[in-house]
Amino acid sequence: MTDSDARVAAYLQQAAQEAWNIEGIGDDLPRRKVERIGIIGAGTMGGGISMNFASAGLPVTIVETKQEALDRGLTTIRKNYQRSADRGRFPQEEVDICMNCYTPSLELSALADCDLIIEAVFEDMDIKKSVFSQLDKIAKVGAILATNTSALNIDEIASVTTRPEDVIGLHFFSPANVMRLLEIVRAEKTADDVVATSVDLARHIGKVATLVGVCPGFVGNRILFARQYQANALIYEGIMPWDIDAAFNEFGFKMGPFQMSDLAGLDIGWKKGATTANPIRDALCELDRRGQKTGAGYYDYDENRKNVPSEVTAGIIREITGAGNATLSSEVIIDRCVIPMINEALAILEENKAQRPTDIDVVWINGYGWPLDKGGVMYYADMLGAERVHAVMTDLAANDESIRVSPLLEELVSTGGRFVDIDTGGLKV
Repeated sequence: MTDSDARVAAYLQQAAQEAWNIEGIGDDLPRRKVERIGIIGAGTMGGGISMNFASAGLPVTIVETKQEALDRGLTTIRKNYQRSADRGRFPQEEVDICMNCYTPSLELSALADCDLIIEAVFEDMDIKKSVFSQLDKIAKVGAILATNTSALNIDEIASVTTRPEDVIGLHFFSPANVMRLLEIVRAEKTADDVVATSVDLARHIGKVATLVGVCPGFVGNRILFARQYQANALIYEGIMPWDIDAAFNEFGFKMGPFQMSDLAGLDIGWKKGATTANPIRDALCELDRRGQKTGAGYYDYDENRKNVPSEVTAGIIREITGAGNATLSSEVIIDRCVIPMINEALAILEENKAQRPTDIDVVWINGYGWPLDKGGVMYYADMLGAERVHAVMTDLAANDESIRVSPLLEELVSTGGRFVDIDTGGLKV
């Protein structure tokens, strides 16, 4: 390990430790008792979330609307456990021990005795509000009502209940039984003991937790949205998805923006015939090019899911954008996509939606595969220096009126301060 590697490792270790410290909440605050977990949804997210608790020996009531979906979810959970046992990660008998923690049901009323209920249904506000309205009538007094939404307004979800103080966001990352990050989203009326209990529970199930505030996308996805906006803008300038991804791979990401989109599925938030803000994605989905799961998305895939650039995609891009094939250096592509992430992180700090800049780095290291040698979004910003970040953002803003250069960035240029030392007063709701 080089001196530089050692410095980054020490920084990340300290950042992860600091993330557990919640301002204004001490160890003496009584926590709520959490002995039984309820999970709504047995799909990819719900099933993965449930495994964290079953693996910790906590009883889990898991609810679906149809028997077929419930059976499919439990079968997948068992396969996941069996695969881990077969790889020697724990004894074979642990598979049945974990599965015996589950009580499956088709009725929300089965959640009446749960201390923590986590909703993992379709990412649609009306559906989530309907679920929480029902939970308000079913859940026992003092139960924590959590949503796994990745971007929706939790204050709005909480508003349909008579107990908004019990509502919190627990944003697990997919696959939820593997990914270590947990964004704990404090809503406007979330009680202190609900926050404290959630943080303690995150530690108990082996997660790395960060406390964040309510805003579109919270911390991680909000910064991701800024990156994707720039990546899409490059496409309209004639840069192909695989060239953008190659720059990210060279930077140290295992997956670039379009590789990640293909893995997640291009049809997330899309329905047949829909017209969205991303017509290229729409056109791909209409051709049933919905990502790895259909064997084609931005890329073509072979039987081993190995990706290759697609002439079909290139043709769609040329037709929709009217742009010819263009080239940019990897360094320029990274500057165009990554520096706006830094600017967005500063906006999050300005709005007091994160406790501290180091928490933002904890999110991106543990949830999004940020290259370890570059320490996180804020750490990398200090590697670049405020002047370079400011120069790139000023150029981007000059050509796009939707872009706002952060006043915090202007301040760092004038004071010579460090990004990781920014103090805006912590999280405010």
